[in-house]
Amino acid sequence: DVYKRPLLPAPYFFDCLHVDGVDPLDAPLHERREALHSVADEHVIPGEVGPDDPDQVLSSALTDGHEGVVVKNLDSAYAAGRRGKAWLKVKPVHTLDLVVLGAEWGHGRRTGYLSNLHLGARDPDGGPPIMVGKTFKGLTDELLRWQTEVFPRYAVESTDWLVRMRPALVVEIALDGVQRSSRYPGGVALRFARVVRYRPDKTPAEADTIDTVRAMLR
Repeated sequence: DVYKRPLLPAPYFFDCLHVDGVDPLDAPLHERREALHSVADEHVIPGEVGPDDPDQVLSSALTDGHEGVVVKNLDSAYAAGRRGKAWLKVKPVHTLDLVVLGAEWGHGRRTGYLSNLHLGARDPDGGPPIMVGKTFKGLTDELLRWQTEVFPRYAVESTDWLVRMRPALVVEIALDGVQRSSRYPGGVALRFARVVRYRPDKTPAEADTIDTVRAMLR
């Protein structure tokens, strides 16, 4: 039975850094791809050169369960440890309206400011918001000052580390997706979350639910 066979890992390669005693790191990508196909053709990660419909390529990648695609300049050299402008990761950006549950006091240049936000999704059954992650990304100096002034008004507990708040404020969060997590009670965690803006036009009763967040799991 095919489902009882052991699953064996298979290698796939996206670049060629050494072949036949030569390190082609400074060679253009199109030459390295040719070298890669010459030695590992069946195990080269699929790619297209100058597709007529790049949106369709991205859509197909997402349908297959990938988080996006990488667009590469065919004339680029291999730059170890960094992509730079020659390699660009392209993936969809999602947004959620979440409830602010609290904020941690900042460190370094953010010392003295409430910074790292604790974020929760609405419980559709009427319970308290369910924590799904944290973020300090996207916060401008103006927002840091505003948070530090306003958040204590909603505090239910304050320590040297954290100000916990009653559900009152809604913030729009951009994220690359979610992942399963045992760290948070909802079983999911935000990936690469960053603040877009606060939503004074929304109440916590209008925030996105934990079901909406879980539906983003692939």
